[in-house]
Amino acid sequence: MAKKSDNATKGVARAPHRSLFYASGYTDEELEQPLVGIICAKNELIPGHIELDRISEAVKAGVRMAGGTPIEFPAIGVCDGIAMGHEGMKYSLVTRELIADSVECVAKAHQFDALVMIPNCDKIVPGMLMAAARLNLPTVFVSGGPMMPGHLPGNDASNPYSGKNLSLTDMFEAVGGLAVGKITEAQLKEMEHCACPGCGACSGMFTANSMNCLTEVLGLGLPGNGTIPAVTGERIALAKHAGMAVMNLYRKGITARQMMTAENFRNGLAADMALGCSSNTMLHLPAIAHEAGITIDLHEVNEISERTPNLCHLAPAGHTFMCELNDAGGVQAVLAELAKKNLINTSLITATGKTIAENIKGVVNRNPKILRPIENPFSDNGGIAILFGNLAPNGTVVKRSACAKELMLHTGPARVFNDESEAM
Repeated sequence: MAKKSDNATKGVARAPHRSLFYASGYTDEELEQPLVGIICAKNELIPGHIELDRISEAVKAGVRMAGGTPIEFPAIGVCDGIAMGHEGMKYSLVTRELIADSVECVAKAHQFDALVMIPNCDKIVPGMLMAAARLNLPTVFVSGGPMMPGHLPGNDASNPYSGKNLSLTDMFEAVGGLAVGKITEAQLKEMEHCACPGCGACSGMFTANSMNCLTEVLGLGLPGNGTIPAVTGERIALAKHAGMAVMNLYRKGITARQMMTAENFRNGLAADMALGCSSNTMLHLPAIAHEAGITIDLHEVNEISERTPNLCHLAPAGHTFMCELNDAGGVQAVLAELAKKNLINTSLITATGKTIAENIKGVVNRNPKILRPIENPFSDNGGIAILFGNLAPNGTVVKRSACAKELMLHTGPARVFNDESEAM
């Protein structure tokens, strides 16, 4: 069977090309096999990316076991947390496009037959998804996984965080707590060393974990992609299976856009509402869909939100964490709950080579306190709402599931500004 990579490796005219492969140590046997691009965003800046080299090695092992030749190349990334609060934040969103462009360039230039994407944090996941849509090759995503929650030991009655599990949100809140005298500077310093205990994407349902979960819903990530903790052996095993899975997709001719249809994105929006994902998903999902030739109408987002119950209150909406969602059954259990009321299309193909219905067969909700059954949701509508009005005629996004009840309706005076931006 002819391969895309034959354009770079086959025939007399490609002798110069093969000589360059040989310079890197590749063998004729490896060049005979499908060439699989492994895009690894490992760096030493982002906690979610610090150990992606381990994920990459596991993916490559899986590809080799399944008869492919893995070839790794890098992608950049920015830690939104470290970039926050100074001019660095201006550079975060633009990296999404830089990642998409660079992955597309390298994959096209070298004529890969299939791809495995290894992202984890905020703009890296959507950037790689955009590239996947453009390239439309057999593609599997395997993220680095979520961080475990931190924990502040002890029973210090003067510190409201003492003895509690922590996430990055608690650190931002604690800075405010110091300003109003709720905690001391020494207590804040103690929290700094506890809140983020190790590798992984920050432990709540922030942008990174939201996008990794939605990648799983779209079908491009294997079951567990969004929730298996970064520090576990199960995450490494998942990476090996991702390498095997991409070869299965290659042999079956299943490409990325077959998992990036309008129905897939509607499933993604329904799961978004049930999970209580980050409002930033409304920044990324339309951009990813656009690369697949699909338009997401923000009015449709509200329609889906109105009929989809919110089933999770993970940090920052509540004080539970990704590892607890994983223990409850993860994203697949969420899909199983939604399927009970036909809120998702379960006939769609996924990276397993099977349909959603086949993937969720036998999946159970193991913790109804963390993942509410659909018959007993946190709310009857979804975690995100799009607001339209004179201040935002094209729509603006609110994470409804993280709002206090008193914020849901406002009556009273408004501050009005004239053209000179002076309050009236």
